[in-house]
Amino acid sequence: MMHSVALALIPWLDPQYILDHFGAFAVLVVCAIIFAETGLLIGFIFPGDSLLVITGLFAFDRGGQIGGIPIWVVALMIGAAAFIGGELGYYIGKKAGPPIFERKDSGLFSKANVDRTNAFFHKYGALAVIMARFVPVVRTFAPIAAGVGRMNYKKYSLYNAVGAVVWGVGVTFLGYFLGYIPAVAYIVRNYIDVILLAAVVVTVVPAVITYFRNARKAKQTEQQQP
Repeated sequence: MMHSVALALIPWLDPQYILDHFGAFAVLVVCAIIFAETGLLIGFIFPGDSLLVITGLFAFDRGGQIGGIPIWVVALMIGAAAFIGGELGYYIGKKAGPPIFERKDSGLFSKANVDRTNAFFHKYGALAVIMARFVPVVRTFAPIAAGVGRMNYKKYSLYNAVGAVVWGVGVTFLGYFLGYIPAVAYIVRNYIDVILLAAVVVTVVPAVITYFRNARKAKQTEQQQP
């Protein structure tokens, strides 16, 4: 396996590092990262998709388990963490969102972003909540936006559960079954640091661009006001 600057900077995102340093608690660490990605505002910095795939692959390498926990239990735990994170995100959006977004526009926290997200929810309904799970950054802000927009909680919770299972459980098992494809498994095993670094770049760069773009627009709007 390659050991480069990428893993030196973000070793806690490498499942190998987690397994080596946390043993039986490795699964809990992965679940904590997934929970943070889907439930906290700073969660967009975590490359959840890559983490799930690689976690499943490493479970395959260890006879279908991590720290003595079978892969199917690992997948269910990750799905539960994703669901609980989505519930927390909705709660944060419902309780703290309006005061934040009612202030003057600033970066990611702009009323325009909320309006666009609400329109997306209104148009696509359940599909928006479920598909958001597969889009970096969006899966962090979608639950919050749903809470801000006062989406029906029972419907949201149902869609959140479906999305958590399809994404959290499904992607983890996808990683596990990649173990049966030697060529793909080899690439993931030997270039894990490159994959993780690329995932971080792909996740963070669009968010940063969006932030500065909205911040610039907000500043221009403020300057134009009398």
